[in-house]
Amino acid sequence: MQNTDPLWDQVDHHRAPFVALSDRVFDMPETLYNEYRSVAEHRQMLETQGFRITENAAGMPTAVIGEAGEAGPVIAILGEFDALPYLSQTPGVVEYLPIEDGGNGHGCGHNLLGSAALLAATAVKDWLAATGIKARVRYYGCPAEEGGAAKTYMVREGLFDDVDAAISWHPATFTAVNEAVSLANTRIDFTFHGKAAHAAGAPELGRSALDGVELMNIGVNYLREHMPDSARVHYAYLDAGGVAPNVVQARATVRQLIRASTLPELRELVARVRKIADGAALMTETRVTTQVFSGVSNLLGNRPLEETMQAEMEKLGPVQFDQTDRNFAREIQKTLTDGDIAATFRRIGTKPVKGLALCDFIAPLDRSREGGEGSTDVGDVSWAVPTVQARVATCAIGTPFHTWQTVAQGKAPAAHKGMIYAAKVMAATARRLIEDPALVAAAKAVHREHLEETPYECPIPPEVKPPVKSPPALSD
Repeated sequence: MQNTDPLWDQVDHHRAPFVALSDRVFDMPETLYNEYRSVAEHRQMLETQGFRITENAAGMPTAVIGEAGEAGPVIAILGEFDALPYLSQTPGVVEYLPIEDGGNGHGCGHNLLGSAALLAATAVKDWLAATGIKARVRYYGCPAEEGGAAKTYMVREGLFDDVDAAISWHPATFTAVNEAVSLANTRIDFTFHGKAAHAAGAPELGRSALDGVELMNIGVNYLREHMPDSARVHYAYLDAGGVAPNVVQARATVRQLIRASTLPELRELVARVRKIADGAALMTETRVTTQVFSGVSNLLGNRPLEETMQAEMEKLGPVQFDQTDRNFAREIQKTLTDGDIAATFRRIGTKPVKGLALCDFIAPLDRSREGGEGSTDVGDVSWAVPTVQARVATCAIGTPFHTWQTVAQGKAPAAHKGMIYAAKVMAATARRLIEDPALVAAAKAVHREHLEETPYECPIPPEVKPPVKSPPALSD
């Protein structure tokens, strides 16, 4: 028999409306800084649950904050609700079947992430009201985690200055306290300015901006052999100079996504990439200008908080999937490779379990791991305040995120079970922090030691503003 807890009961009490919230956000996938309908859904839920609401947080129309409670420590629970482009997929089917060609989809499960975080905050709010304990719980509804660095802007604007600790989670193929391993990154747009000319009649009069971009990419490719193994540089063409090959391209823009293990390493790598751009401009007799689009820091760990969350997970036990959940997961696994499935087990340092479709265990806190890392703007929150995250199984073992398979599982009962589980873990961790001032003090001491060794420097220059977008026009 599973353990019981009145706080978990609070989560279960609110289950239905929050599962419905997750499904509604799934059905309206919106990408970075376009999350107008999604944030409206979260704002409405905050209002329904009686939170004090701050809109347009840090100058971002799709960011919202809800607070409950009075005085005492402030515990932040972080939520997200942005989707990814070109990942439209019909839920509940085990083949690639877009709802809309070229449409968006929740390929990272942020419909679940935000709903569970708000559910956890709601449970803590109710617990505070029932007990009369002096504390505040604050839900941060954050847009644009996928490349937009909204939390970095929130940190820069001081929205975490009075927070004592922050809690978050992310959907996953396994259940564990998240290792504080991620890459710092920045996205920089490099625009080359050349001179147009007739590509056949007078090519010698032109100076190709597209040549500048291509030579920059070649230079970065050579750089890949001479940077740390953990570092990464990716690119996307934003403007290839037009569709007329008989015109020497006078302008072209490439976005370079530069990643490194730490902020100091990132700054060094960015300087090298900028030199390559300058060299490409010299070779083509063009001019290059740059614009920082976003930036995030690497995650900082916090052992006291991680041990606390691990204990709450162990108390709760693993996610309770049923046979129907496992059957659907096995069908999803048929669309994956053996390498996909093995990657989950490598990620948590566990020997592969043949035939295991859904994670039925909690990974230990201290574990070995293999595999690359992505980036998250939760990293900047972790530099601002002690922070801890959970990873919770919501989909089949082996599911690669940012794929149609993730989207296909986004409304499945297994995803909902993982979401509810995550809310219980986060709420229980928040309660521990509120009830135990010594734990908060220990977490802050560890955090302070990190900052004394390496002070925080925001990866986004102060003059760069969030690239907010106007709300979509209402249809008749």
